[in-house]
Amino acid sequence: MRITLKYFASLREALGPGGMLDWQPVAEPTAAALRAWLCTQSDAHAQALAPGRGVRVAVDQALADETVALSDGAEVAFFPPVTGG
Repeated sequence: MRITLKYFASLREALGPGGMLDWQPVAEPTAAALRAWLCTQSDAHAQALAPGRGVRVAVDQALADETVALSDGAEVAFFPPVTGG
């Protein structure tokens, strides 16, 4: 399955901009499964995307819950929660 992966804000600083990813999920392809798999790819990923860290996800440019199913060609973006004043 081919995914376009994007990181924003502090995640982009830690992990880079992202890019095209060929991913072969072992179970149902969800945003949560992708995040868990990414955590196994490097120490930087494990720290930035660790379970319990406030990370939001968007799939095909719409905010989504991590249980959303991913399909081939999906664009998945991870970003920290937005705060402002």
